Amino acid sequence: MLLLTGATGRVGSALLGRLMERREPVRCLVRDPRRLGPERVRVQIALGDLADPSSFRHALRGVRTVVHLAATERDQAHGTIEEVDGVAVWRLLRAAERAGVEHFVFLSPLGATPHHRARLHRAKALAEQAVAGAALRTTTLRCSLIYAPGDRRLVLLDLLSLLPIVPVTPRMARARSQPIWAGDVAACVDGVLDREPDGDHDVLELAGPDVVTHRDAVRVALAAAGRQRRLVPVPSRLILRGLHAYEALTGPVAVATRDEADLLAATMVTPRGTTDAEALGVRPRPMREVLARAA
Repeated sequence: MLLLTGATGRVGSALLGRLMERREPVRCLVRDPRRLGPERVRVQIALGDLADPSSFRHALRGVRTVVHLAATERDQAHGTIEEVDGVAVWRLLRAAERAGVEHFVFLSPLGATPHHRARLHRAKALAEQAVAGAALRTTTLRCSLIYAPGDRRLVLLDLLSLLPIVPVTPRMARARSQPIWAGDVAACVDGVLDREPDGDHDVLELAGPDVVTHRDAVRVALAAAGRQRRLVPVPSRLILRGLHAYEALTGPVAVATRDEADLLAATMVTPRGTTDAEALGVRPRPMREVLARAA
């Protein structure tokens, strides 16, 4: 039995179809099974969420492998970024150890440190430490910027492209990443499940073939949408203050948050490039190619 968290997310939704082709049954930890779509009749469902550790016991019954993809980029009603992306990972690991799980696969961002500007990266860095110290075999997949056609970041950019100009901060313009398509990340996770371990705690770095700044990524996304817009530098403090005020007014339905803006300003690169992905049998595609096909 394999337990998957984050089955409705960018990577999880792409991975679930692959897992269905395996002989091993799949169980999904979800709050709302309807979000699984047609796949909900093909998997076992464990109702619960990461903020409710009491739900882990049932979810982990008979499980050999955990693929933990669930995360949040903004505070939720059921838990803050720190609780969902940090504390919950530690709790799930302890529950997995007690349940006799053999392998724990964890998705984390490249460049996460305990002192990072972005709250998600700080929480993930602490979670990585817990994964590395677990009393079971683990694999940590550190990923550069993950994207998928139609995801919330690209929808927001599509909305901004309706304006005559698109604002970018100097920090966002300087931040570098190696964008990797969610479908390629899912293929890498699938490859990890068949891979002979190099040790008790493997760490792989997944990235796309191109090193781009956030400004470059915005231009590629706009070009794929067929919209040429002028990118105008706006001081970071103005955008961050504006987002802070906007969040205060709109609450959890905000289209964008200050924490998400911090993520766009994070550099996420690896000198290994696509080496680790290719070792798993995956050749990541350029962002330009993926978005052009989806257009």
